[in-house]
Amino acid sequence: MSEKYKIWDKNKGYFVTLTTVDWIDVFTHRNHKLKIIEALKYCQKNKGLEIFGYCLMTNHLHLIARANGKQSLSEILRDFKQFTGKAILRQIIEEPESRRDWLLARFELAGRDLKRIKKFKFWQDGNHAKLIFCPETFYQKLNYIHNNPVKAMFVEKPEDYLFSSARNYAGMSSFLDVLLETSELKTI
Repeated sequence: MSEKYKIWDKNKGYFVTLTTVDWIDVFTHRNHKLKIIEALKYCQKNKGLEIFGYCLMTNHLHLIARANGKQSLSEILRDFKQFTGKAILRQIIEEPESRRDWLLARFELAGRDLKRIKKFKFWQDGNHAKLIFCPETFYQKLNYIHNNPVKAMFVEKPEDYLFSSARNYAGMSSFLDVLLETSELKTI
């Protein structure tokens, strides 16, 4: 992985992208999406994850986030990916899933030659982290992630997409709380 996409400064905010292996469209089912939201809430409450923006697409998750606690952002994301990978694979195995055999074969193939993987590999390595170094960068990344569902033609307006902080910024109800205060930008 390129050194330019690593999280170096533990106190800063980053734009990160977590992607499923082979860009497999896993987050098309409600239960998988809600598992991601549940895990993000847990990280916010128990691990010090501060989220300023997010968007969950069918095969990747964008976050603008930082760590504010004992763990670094890298450690939080590592734990998040480990937990959600196992939890969603369990859902695929145990719950109705029309693509079960195909999905499990793809995840097994992705992890087959890796010593650290027991059976399945769900997430791609790395987080594709980019430092948020000024308010202009923050707003550019926020607009980018909020417009992902519009570009994909899922919705007409960003705030109509249920799994995005665009709803928070539009003053609408959302599955996940995010930090909106502009004063926080000075410390991101």
